[in-house]
Amino acid sequence: MSKGARGTVLCLMGPTAMGKTEIAMRIADRLPVDLISVDSALVYRGMNIGTAKPSPETLARYPHALIDIVDPEQPYSVAQFVHDCTGAIEASHARGRTPLLVGGTMLYFKRLLDGLADLPEADPDCRRELDAQALRVGWPEMHRELTRVDPDAAARIAPNDAQRIQRALEVYRLTGQPISALQSNPKKINNEWTMARMALLTSDRAVLHDRIQQRFRQMVEAGLVDEVKELLQRPGVHTDLPSLRAVGYRQIAAWLAGKCEYEQAIQDAMTATRRLAKRQHTWLRGMPDVHVFDPLESDPIGPITKLCGEAIAAGTAPI
Repeated sequence: MSKGARGTVLCLMGPTAMGKTEIAMRIADRLPVDLISVDSALVYRGMNIGTAKPSPETLARYPHALIDIVDPEQPYSVAQFVHDCTGAIEASHARGRTPLLVGGTMLYFKRLLDGLADLPEADPDCRRELDAQALRVGWPEMHRELTRVDPDAAARIAPNDAQRIQRALEVYRLTGQPISALQSNPKKINNEWTMARMALLTSDRAVLHDRIQQRFRQMVEAGLVDEVKELLQRPGVHTDLPSLRAVGYRQIAAWLAGKCEYEQAIQDAMTATRRLAKRQHTWLRGMPDVHVFDPLESDPIGPITKLCGEAIAAGTAPI
């Protein structure tokens, strides 16, 4: 692959709780990179504990683009991310540096790398109708409706994934076409970047699950419940927003609303996080040209730094 006219882009991907942020900061200590967050929850201001957001002191030392850019009251779309991330990448290249994209929101990575589908904007009236229907029949039944109209989308969306079920049904009702069909023909992002794709993955799922459990308990001890309470007290914040549907926030909010017992909320959050990690694994295993490193086996900073350095020097992804 020849050098792209607009420069190299480094991508550090991986499931939750794999230590991506720490590795990215260590790379930044060694190479002239600009960190860009690829995380659908870190975009929100005031959502710090449940997102494992780096501290203000850490962010001052290691600035990350696309952290704390919108309020929780504001939905943030994939299309907005692609626009904002493209701008951050171009700004990094203009400074003569290399952007390092780091995060675990695989849909963001996929749409940035593969292109955006021509989908309709969110429709508040349609979403209210879907939410009202779900309140009557439940999201598993909504998933069964999705199976009837778009079996391909339903096959990759969990029966309890309210946000994605809602979006898929919304697109179908607004366009009459399955979202899976529209997504199969994305519009390519107009760029000539060369990509170096790296993933932190482990075959030891038991250890990863233990890390997930420990980290969530630490979040609770650090004040996650109070953080959710404060968010819910803000005008315009409610549990149907994408921000409050984030893993951990959704389950704590359900407990605060009296929909479950406290310990059940904790267990549900950890289960949801494990499922998220599994989906992230699946996305990454299906992505081409990815260099995999297992940080639970050995410290990967040496090989990763070498790979990044070679990509920066050559202006090409070493695949």
